[in-house]
Amino acid sequence: MTSPGRTERLVLPGVLTAEQAERTVAGIVALQREDGAIPWFRGHHLDPWDHVEAAMALDAAGEHARAEAAYLWLAEHQNEDGSWYAAYADGDAARPTDLGKETNFCAYVAVGVWHHYLATGDDTFADRMWPVVHAAVEFVLELQQPGGQIGWKREADGTPVTDALLTGCSSIHQALRCALALAEHREEPQPDWELALGWLGHAVRHHPERFLDKDRYSMDWYYPVLGGAVTGAAAKERIESGWDRFVVPGLGVRCVLPNPWVTGGESAELALALWVMGESDRALEILRWMQHLRAEGGLYWTGYVFEDEAFWPEELTSWTAGSLLLAVAALGGDEATVAVFGGEGLPAGLEPDCC
Repeated sequence: MTSPGRTERLVLPGVLTAEQAERTVAGIVALQREDGAIPWFRGHHLDPWDHVEAAMALDAAGEHARAEAAYLWLAEHQNEDGSWYAAYADGDAARPTDLGKETNFCAYVAVGVWHHYLATGDDTFADRMWPVVHAAVEFVLELQQPGGQIGWKREADGTPVTDALLTGCSSIHQALRCALALAEHREEPQPDWELALGWLGHAVRHHPERFLDKDRYSMDWYYPVLGGAVTGAAAKERIESGWDRFVVPGLGVRCVLPNPWVTGGESAELALALWVMGESDRALEILRWMQHLRAEGGLYWTGYVFEDEAFWPEELTSWTAGSLLLAVAALGGDEATVAVFGGEGLPAGLEPDCC
């Protein structure tokens, strides 16, 4: 089990005790395969985005060797074009089960790699992963549209899907900032990435019409804030505008309207977005509410249908626990997590003058 000293910043009154934090970390560790892959749960698939989120939680808990193994799995299974497939089987984690290549899934490696570097100071790791991050970003930016938004994915046959998702692009916004931070650290400027980041942020902030209408989903509500594209007064206005639609007091955050279903991942991510805005008290309240999803072994149920008073789906996912641990780590002042999500030291890109 994880050493208590390594999880001291994962203790949060009303959310996690030291023992509970250890159990949650141990739960993620138990799901990780020997080759480093972290599936949703044993017997289910792995996707690159949630794999990285779980790895980041391991780093926040001081499990650096296990986190590194997760990133090396990505390095070993990256496609020649810089991408990863959307899903891989658990039983044979190198076998793809969804041959689509989603841009936000591929970009998120940059967030994880920068987070791991900040947590460890390991330049050898940064050197090993820089070509991986570079290739992934180049793959993603091939799908950037003239308005700055980034197409959702490439189909299995290589056909680009140019429709853009606001949640995915907001996540890519954070990833590009982390990729640029890694490039600056290596003294390898990437001016094209800076321009791409500026155009993407501009689209997220000012052009909702450039994205598919997914207003029913809570992630489209808070992700522009969580991804760092919308800040300050605009961020607070955005969060207030959707609060009564998506937040269920005492239970957490709805995934999609009008379904009577709160989910742990969305609840923890909203808490993290609130922390980014400087509203730690409300963030803490959300995290306390979602503890009704905690299972005996330390992992968390994916969601709860409150009209039926039932956990659904009946699965304990690595990424739900990972999102909770990252939110707790940010509130607890873990330096790497604060830097990656707070964004104060991350490059901002070059804002376009028009359009």
